[in-house]
Amino acid sequence: MVTSAYLEGNWGPVHDELDVSDLHVEGELPKDLRGTFLRIGPNAQFAPIGRYHFFDGDGMVHAVRVEDGRASYQNRWVRTKGFQYEREAGRALWTGFAEPPNVADPPHGMMYKNVANTALAQHASRLYATWEGDAPHEIRLPGLETVGQDDFGGRLDYPFTAHPKVDAVTGEMIFFGYTLWLPYIKYGVIGPDRRLDHYVEIPLDVPVMMHDFAVTEHFSILLHLPYTFRMERMERGQVPLAFEPDRPARFGIMPRRGDASQVRWFELPACFIFHVWNAYEEGSRVVLLASRFAGTDVMGASPEATKLDYEGGRAWRFTFDLETGEAREEQLDDAQVDFTRIDDRLTGRKNRFGTAAHFARGTEMPFVDGVTRYDFERNRSEKHLFGKNRYGGEMVFAPREGATREDDGYVVGFVHDEGTGQSEMIVLDAREVSRGPVARVRMPRRVPYGFHAAWVPA
Repeated sequence: MVTSAYLEGNWGPVHDELDVSDLHVEGELPKDLRGTFLRIGPNAQFAPIGRYHFFDGDGMVHAVRVEDGRASYQNRWVRTKGFQYEREAGRALWTGFAEPPNVADPPHGMMYKNVANTALAQHASRLYATWEGDAPHEIRLPGLETVGQDDFGGRLDYPFTAHPKVDAVTGEMIFFGYTLWLPYIKYGVIGPDRRLDHYVEIPLDVPVMMHDFAVTEHFSILLHLPYTFRMERMERGQVPLAFEPDRPARFGIMPRRGDASQVRWFELPACFIFHVWNAYEEGSRVVLLASRFAGTDVMGASPEATKLDYEGGRAWRFTFDLETGEAREEQLDDAQVDFTRIDDRLTGRKNRFGTAAHFARGTEMPFVDGVTRYDFERNRSEKHLFGKNRYGGEMVFAPREGATREDDGYVVGFVHDEGTGQSEMIVLDAREVSRGPVARVRMPRRVPYGFHAAWVPA
């Protein structure tokens, strides 16, 4: 029988869908906090075919709705086509990332199933569950019903990043998608009217895993980092994706509605970036804030290389001067952090603050044991640790109703107690996260560890 640590304990799936109101609250939920906290992650419907990778599980959304000091809970699977086919069959039909696909006879003509399990994006009054290998799925609030995949009027013919960027000023959603075949990347802009009205190819010398990117007011930044796909590795029976420390990290800066001829490439020493906080412009310079890893082996090509992931990401600032061509990088902190977040209203504009998941050191699994809040202007940070045997995940900024300042609101996220088996949603004052929760909302069931989160105002 195939086993995986990611199918056990609170990493493992739950199999029922609940609707529970009037949750127990310790402390007091602020009256000016009104909206829905959502967290998505992998939740395998059936036992896997072969080895299981944490990225494989079917997407499930957990939601806590907050209003007038009261809270309710709901969870739903994202009902993708693959999910429905497997439910009808009563078993798994597709292999995951740790096993080769059924190339000769792919189930229902699909090499992989779109699991829609990675992140959540809000654009033009719609909510999307994303997965970087295919189109996003629209999810309808408040009931979390799956509307279906959105190809934006038939124009989307490529994968769609798990982390599109939405400009709150222009209403645009900027995205890219990557593949193993030429041109390797397509990049696009979707207007506030939901029309995909800018869509271009970006050729590269070698395909790479590009999980995130960044935008500023006028530019987009592509991360061509040395975690490369090479078919010759697959022909030798190896995992085709591997980190190449001798290749530089390349950062491609292009006008938001530019094309391949307008990309300017900057090079820095090899690294990997899973997630960025933000990017912005200062005169002729473009500044990028991100969690930088020395390298990665997230797909498990080499047991020796996997330690690079567990050395963890660190807060770094990258600066690219468009006049001089100079590129610089500097480490800001030694804490082990990732799942970087800001006040989403400032995407592409200068931000002062950001939060990140704080990862425990010396654990076999990637446990998040707290949250770190950064003041990038003063180069300061503070953190809240969840406590002994308590772990969580990504926490997001939720502005107070009527808030206009960047730090005027709360930091919200799930925490699970490994000792008692109890899960809860905690609410921190964004200006004083080190003081601990102002409210703790007890969940009616355990909430498995997952990926990314979102806050949708009422």
